[in-house]
Amino acid sequence: MSNPVYLALDLPRLDAAIALATKVRGHIGGVKLGLEFFCAHGHHGVHEVAKLGLPIFLDLKLHDIPNTVAAAMQAIHVLEPAIVTVHAAGGRAMMEDAKAAAGERCKVVAVTVLTSLDDDDLTSVGVPGGAHEQALRLADLAQEAGLDGIVCSGHEVGAIHKRWKHGYFVVPGLRPDMGNSADQKRIVTPRAARNDGASVLVIGRPISRAEDPVAAARAIEATL
Repeated sequence: MSNPVYLALDLPRLDAAIALATKVRGHIGGVKLGLEFFCAHGHHGVHEVAKLGLPIFLDLKLHDIPNTVAAAMQAIHVLEPAIVTVHAAGGRAMMEDAKAAAGERCKVVAVTVLTSLDDDDLTSVGVPGGAHEQALRLADLAQEAGLDGIVCSGHEVGAIHKRWKHGYFVVPGLRPDMGNSADQKRIVTPRAARNDGASVLVIGRPISRAEDPVAAARAIEATL
């Protein structure tokens, strides 16, 4: 992949989302459509964005009993996504069924620890050992389940890459300006994540909310 940047296109209006993606398409490698986008625009919205000719990453973070997740994967098969996310916390059987139900050309990656969570947040929900330990533990489980890779923060991707040499690593929570973290807690720069083995760099607000989105996307691309 020549450009690892996937633009997070979670905008409430479909026309605005398509207009933004059209503007920056020459400086990104794909488009990430998350839960907000999918709930607002559904299959129709995905089909409209797909007309741009960019790979589609459906970041739905599926997490349910194995049969339900497998059925959901089959339901979105018609959309031909390049990447789909499930939650590693759903367990090995759920991940195995998700992968089995996915299309041959669709990478299934498991979310380890959300980048909005830190050690204190994990402790509050009964997860011991902190974010780093939990991310490694769930990455090992995803690899055992036969998934293509995982989603993790830039803080963990280097360590996971050493354990999973041929994994596919999606890194969100990236900020070219480290002083503007918004609701993200474990952030790194796109260049740092790429250096540590990231396959896909998910970038949203630094581009979508920039005064000049094209200039912002071009500037990020130049660092890679």
